[in-house]
Amino acid sequence: MPEQNNVGAQPTGLKKSLRLIYVYAIAAGAIFTFIGYWDTIFYEYCGAGTFLGFALMTLLILPIAMVYCELAPLFPKAGGELIYNTVGINKHVGFFSSWLIMAAWIAVPPSAVMAIVQWLFHVLHVPTSFMLIEVVALVSLVGYCILSLQNVEIAGKIQLYMLMFAIGGCLVATVAFLFSGVWSWDNFQNFFYTQVEGHFGIPGWIIGMALLITPFFGFETVPQMVEEGDFPIKDSNKAILGSIVTCGVIYALFFFGLGGMPVQPLVEEGGAAVGGFLAITMMEQLGGGWGVFAVVFGVAAILCAIGTCLLGFWLSTVRLLYAMGENNFLPKVFTKVNRHQQPILPNILLLAISLVFLLLQNATTFMNDFFNLMSFGCACAYAITMISAMRIHKHHPELASPYKLKGGSFTRVLALIISVAIAFFCTLGQSAGSWKSFGIYIGIGALLWLWMVLVNWKKHKVTVETVAGTKEY
Repeated sequence: MPEQNNVGAQPTGLKKSLRLIYVYAIAAGAIFTFIGYWDTIFYEYCGAGTFLGFALMTLLILPIAMVYCELAPLFPKAGGELIYNTVGINKHVGFFSSWLIMAAWIAVPPSAVMAIVQWLFHVLHVPTSFMLIEVVALVSLVGYCILSLQNVEIAGKIQLYMLMFAIGGCLVATVAFLFSGVWSWDNFQNFFYTQVEGHFGIPGWIIGMALLITPFFGFETVPQMVEEGDFPIKDSNKAILGSIVTCGVIYALFFFGLGGMPVQPLVEEGGAAVGGFLAITMMEQLGGGWGVFAVVFGVAAILCAIGTCLLGFWLSTVRLLYAMGENNFLPKVFTKVNRHQQPILPNILLLAISLVFLLLQNATTFMNDFFNLMSFGCACAYAITMISAMRIHKHHPELASPYKLKGGSFTRVLALIISVAIAFFCTLGQSAGSWKSFGIYIGIGALLWLWMVLVNWKKHKVTVETVAGTKEY
């Protein structure tokens, strides 16, 4: 149990109380995202063959995830990429790799809450305005912040229940599609339809499939939660691999069902024609009982699915910021916890960042541009982590993982190649605005890094706790 300063004093450290099923739910919930809201975008990437794209991407992600399974048990504290790459390469790479992964994580809360708000307004037929959207989204984000500050078991239970309902709703929808009477193999004739342009002789469909890495973000949140796990840390691989396989299977089944439905004309009209809700708009157009089911499906695939995503990434971002304070990348004030042993300042900072991003999202194109390159940042972080895994395996024999990586060095090299390839594909066709937004984000990180180099690290060395003891860097 976390240490106490003295009787009646404020507790320190994170509370070890998370069951393995809750960590799995947090990771799977973070992955299982936007299936009812981004289905239009995914279909624009890979058309009727989107289900195949998801199946292939599941197989491509697994080697990367297996390397994470090997790394997670070596470091019993929150931190993930921050720790792996500090030990594997150095503290500078450790910081920037975590900054890259955070680019994907911090973009989720404002984007996710906007998706939920837009769906609510769509269902309730409420006229939207900038002020109304901002107020409702603001209240939602504050609610998530308050939830994150409570006992983490509460968030874990809510995450599990929402995930179960989201998965159940998508499976029921898939069965309904297949036995609807309008599902047809004819709708798969334009199998490799895509709105993604090809580059350097690479077909647009392949590039679109690479972009499907976005809905697989989340398995890397497990290392952020292991410090609070009340289970043997070696079992963290069950949450990592289980979350990917679960979501990959659901993605493939759902888009197989959707691919046989008459959605191609809606996609060709453009995302604006369906407001981002491809499956829901199709159900509404079919009429009859489908109109009622569209609302039920929305509760499962938007309110619950996106709700789990938002909560999963919120909890993980907070713990990464906490880990940065714990390991002397940020001031120790970031490690102060409340009576529920939840980080205080990281939660407040994430709320503030989310509110700023929310304003930018509705008033400028910055967030849309930034969101387009979040997949690139995440893939880069994966690639750097794969290099660190190789170096840790070679130079740190004292760090022997209880997870025996199938394929050993071959799997690590394969995972690196996959990560680099995905990162490259994610750069193709990006606008100047996207690179500008990404550059601003990296620039902010560079300023923070300079503060650490010139001020913080001169006073405090970076420390990392491993299974072989605490090390300084």
